[in-house]
Amino acid sequence: MKVLVINCGSSSVKYQLIDTDKKESLAKGDVSRIGMTGAVLTHKPEGGEMVKITGEMLDHIMAIEQVINVLMSPKHGVIGDKSDIDAVGHRVVHGGEQFTESVLIDGDVLVELRHLIDLAPLHNPHNIKGIEACMRALEGTAQVAVFDTALHHQMPDYAYIYGLPYVFYSKYKIRRYGFHGMSHRFVSVRAAEMMDRPYEDLKIITAHLGNGASVTALDSGVSIDTSMGLTPLEGLMMGTRSGDIDPAIILRIMGTEELSLHEANTLLNKHSGLMGVSGRSSDMREIIESMDDDRMRARLAFEMYCYRLKKYIGSYMAALNGADCIVFTGGIGENAPRVRAETLKNMDWFGVELDDKANEEAVGCEAEISTRDSKVKVLVVPTNEELVIAMDTKRIVSEQ
Repeated sequence: MKVLVINCGSSSVKYQLIDTDKKESLAKGDVSRIGMTGAVLTHKPEGGEMVKITGEMLDHIMAIEQVINVLMSPKHGVIGDKSDIDAVGHRVVHGGEQFTESVLIDGDVLVELRHLIDLAPLHNPHNIKGIEACMRALEGTAQVAVFDTALHHQMPDYAYIYGLPYVFYSKYKIRRYGFHGMSHRFVSVRAAEMMDRPYEDLKIITAHLGNGASVTALDSGVSIDTSMGLTPLEGLMMGTRSGDIDPAIILRIMGTEELSLHEANTLLNKHSGLMGVSGRSSDMREIIESMDDDRMRARLAFEMYCYRLKKYIGSYMAALNGADCIVFTGGIGENAPRVRAETLKNMDWFGVELDDKANEEAVGCEAEISTRDSKVKVLVVPTNEELVIAMDTKRIVSEQ
């Protein structure tokens, strides 16, 4: 089955065409600057050369049409006709409590997704635009929604309810939902395969570290806790997000700086984290380079990032009553040995012993980076959220 995987942002579309029988990508790319002057489609067929196409793409419908056209292009394409696309899998950030697993999209599902916009106003509206654009461009082709929150739906209530009056959960469903579910799911399953042990027998801590970052504790494949909450703002310090803070801080800043709700939201989501502390960058590579140039705030940002990650890993060790494995993934998790080393430093009491040489050599590849004697295995596993979406889409469509 050939599945087109779509991930829509406010002015972008990321896509990948996957052969689910071979579990291989046939082509991938993205469209940027949708609705702006000089929109760009970047496309790369597997084994072929990258091509960039510029032009006016006023909305997501035009962008999706351009994606389909380039996939069928005699020079750069990988399919002969749009009918060769058997199904479309959409990444949807928030499934609320309604959607605990992937689902075939119909009119009723779209109505429910619109009801969830309040829970993810920065993401779900654009995910819906992508769905509607694909339904128009690929009429009659099955569309499947795969949710970032679905993995975490089995969390116990004491882990997802906040210490607020219970009425806010009853009326507005304010609770911990968690995100990055597809990534945590993929790398934890792959970790079990690398360890050659049954997935259902393992306790695994997964750290997805990118511009957004989260940690999840999995017991027998079930997420029992995760660092992100009602929104992706909670938890670890991230590229531009603050992560955990005293809630009274933002109330005080709003009062003293006379910030609106929108401005406060922008402060916490766009101007905090590595960017806010370092004053220079949200990119961990640039933070490390600046740190080596003896810039104090870059070093502070680096140390804060690793220390908070260490605290979450330690707390999840307690929640799981020990762990068999810690997995690093995401752009930082896969490519920043210094972050992994600093985070796991002085954790030998937990049974974590890092192999320094293996850690330094593990950049962008699968690797075991713990010593042979380490009681807790430490792995680097490149994530593949697109493959999770494609395989879920195949399963859902095949069940119809």
